[in-house]
Amino acid sequence: MSFLNAFTENVRKFPDTIALEFIDPPLQRLTYKELDEQVNRAAKYLQSLGIQPGDRVALQLSKCLEFILLHLATVRLGAISLPLNLAYPPDELKYFLEDSGAKLFFALDSAKEKTQSILPELPNLQKCIFLDPTQPKEFQLLITNYKSPISNSPVSNSPISNPPCEASSPSSTAVIIYTSGTTGRPKGAEITHGNLISNLQSLHEVWGWQADDILLHVLPIFHVHGLFVALHGALHAGATTLLMREFDAQKTLQTLVERRCTVFMAVPTIHNRLLDAPNAKNFDLSHLRLITSGSDRLPDEVFTGFQQTFGHTLLERYGMTETGMNCSNPLHGERRIGSVGHPLPGVEVRFVDSESRASLPTGEIGELEIRGPNIFKGYWNQPDKTSASFSADGWFKTGDLGYLEADGYITLCGRSKDLIISGGLNIYPPEVERVLVEHPAVAACAVIGCPDREWGEKVTAVVALKKTESVSGEELMRFCREKLAPYKSPKSIVFKDELPRNAMGKVQKAELRKEICSG
Repeated sequence: MSFLNAFTENVRKFPDTIALEFIDPPLQRLTYKELDEQVNRAAKYLQSLGIQPGDRVALQLSKCLEFILLHLATVRLGAISLPLNLAYPPDELKYFLEDSGAKLFFALDSAKEKTQSILPELPNLQKCIFLDPTQPKEFQLLITNYKSPISNSPVSNSPISNPPCEASSPSSTAVIIYTSGTTGRPKGAEITHGNLISNLQSLHEVWGWQADDILLHVLPIFHVHGLFVALHGALHAGATTLLMREFDAQKTLQTLVERRCTVFMAVPTIHNRLLDAPNAKNFDLSHLRLITSGSDRLPDEVFTGFQQTFGHTLLERYGMTETGMNCSNPLHGERRIGSVGHPLPGVEVRFVDSESRASLPTGEIGELEIRGPNIFKGYWNQPDKTSASFSADGWFKTGDLGYLEADGYITLCGRSKDLIISGGLNIYPPEVERVLVEHPAVAACAVIGCPDREWGEKVTAVVALKKTESVSGEELMRFCREKLAPYKSPKSIVFKDELPRNAMGKVQKAELRKEICSG
């Protein structure tokens, strides 16, 4: 059973309801019936290219209809969708394609020159197809008129080999999303059909999704928040999704009002920008029934600012790439500042001592562990890391610290592995450190996150240079931007003669944060 079953049922129930509408150029609008037809065309096209169940189809495209159609078509065929951040440079992109064994890769035509440089080094990749989302008719022609290499007849005239009945097993992998590794290379989290279904059903219940909802979608669609929670959530409910290709605070507020949107989901950075928009108080958002915040801790001042400016209490929730959504403040009831609310239906939580792994009583801070149908299958081709991520009795170790309050609310206090979250995106310091030490002038480095009003945290690198070398901070930041996605690259470089270390030689990052981030 696929998570697309509900979408297929909605095609039957609401054929003429607008499913997707891109509200900035190129303007595009599809009803549920039209979307279903185009997903089928895309599926036939993928089959004509040899895609079978279990094959990986990589997508490094902008926020566009082509991405959505190819993603849904891939999953409908029982193949595995591999969404990739558009910001990944060739070195990182090569790793993802190589590690996943992707059979097909769809990329932007505007990135052709830099992307083609890595293709000869990917023998398992059978085809790379470049698309231009600014010319949507070209893609429509591609998926409609492409001829089968076997029958030489148009794909649109041939049936899908395995019918689009969403017959995939709940344990089958639907999507692989790469998470930055705390050590070594990033890991591909295998998200199953069952994981997606359980999360959609839980969120449908606790957030009161309705077919007459209108979601304004301003998030990227290459990660869990924008793809699974927002887009999948709306399609599961039979709701209408208005998609904005690039976030703009003023246009967002105007659209929320003019289109009478009922649901809005964003990260704290976006909510903060809405508060800073000119004449923000003049926008009446009283018709919205739900505004959520996630992907990063919601600052207290943004929580209270939204109440004062818009009269709305933001609903904070908590999730991870490996688990989807775990907890949520209530739709009806107290949305507690600083809390992520209660576990979702079917999700169990416990807090344990980080060393002994013994369960802790209510109110005592420990490491959060989770169990439920939402927990991912494992890390792609990394059984050892998968095993290490679970307790002996099958609970997933989140690495997040927090405690359970007496009335069941969950409060998170920090992260045990120095994860940096900037603008809602996860950044693991070792990835950045590995690049920095490649520079010939760098002797040692430590990457930390310093509080930042706009982004939540700012990637800051503390660097000790070799005694005979010299280099500017700007040169080091430029060096990182050439090898890392921009959001991972340091925004600030601090030079020190030596890095503070403990008796075991481990860099004392807490000391660095205290000295640098509060200075």
